[in-house]
Amino acid sequence: MKFISPKTDFAFKKIFASQESKPILISFLNALVYHNQPLIQDLEIIDPYQSSPLPILKDSFLDVKAKLRDGSLVIIEMQVLQVESFARRVLYNAAKAYSLQLGKGEGYRYLKPVIALTITDFIMFPENNQVINHFEFREKSTNISYVENYLQLLFVELPKFEKQLEELEDLDELWMYFLKNAPSLDTVPDKMAQLPEFQQAFGIASQANLTRKELEELGKREMFIHDQQGLILFAEKQGIEKGMKQGREEGEKEKAQTIARQLLPLLDDETISQTTGIPVEEIRKLR
Repeated sequence: MKFISPKTDFAFKKIFASQESKPILISFLNALVYHNQPLIQDLEIIDPYQSSPLPILKDSFLDVKAKLRDGSLVIIEMQVLQVESFARRVLYNAAKAYSLQLGKGEGYRYLKPVIALTITDFIMFPENNQVINHFEFREKSTNISYVENYLQLLFVELPKFEKQLEELEDLDELWMYFLKNAPSLDTVPDKMAQLPEFQQAFGIASQANLTRKELEELGKREMFIHDQQGLILFAEKQGIEKGMKQGREEGEKEKAQTIARQLLPLLDDETISQTTGIPVEEIRKLR
């Protein structure tokens, strides 16, 4: 058997946000958000598109969005490519999901907690070896939690997860292994085959169960990711990455523009914008 990679947005949504995915998503969130405790008994998978009635706010596309029984919202994003200002985007999407809960005239008492779960295929926090980092509001000097910690950020960094199949113990480890290694497996491992949610997840991820159109769409997404990774590696080999980091650290707009000009023959406008922080409109003027 061959399995698709859950790390592409197409596959991630198909596995965790399909109509039949509720048991899978419940197990996944209990494992990663609630430390393997079965606190979530039921949830509603909802449209992850966040559209704001205010024209000044950007529209947001998430991979998975779910409402828990107590009204709490969980927004989930799988990110393969490391792009400029990604950490800010995560915070923006979480804050936006929190603020958009209220309709006109509704009081703040109707606000429910928002948990933003972000899985990355790159390292965001090199200063520690933790695979899962959980952030919430705390007082700086005493470390006490905010009165109502209604906004939480969780990050799962897959490159830090290095356990082998025989070392897996807890449910969160099984799910991280699934995310990282599903495409390299030929059969469902015995440890996972015993659990219905994994049987179902592997069934959805099986290439044999995908239509030709779905396989073509998946191939396009994977090709795009590979192309972007190749361009980034090429830029690094040319020594451009060092200049970009230096330019961002120094905050010099002129240096950022110089770097952008160097990237014009190598990358598309959107990627250059994400890499240098220069708006797409200015990149087009430079081109």
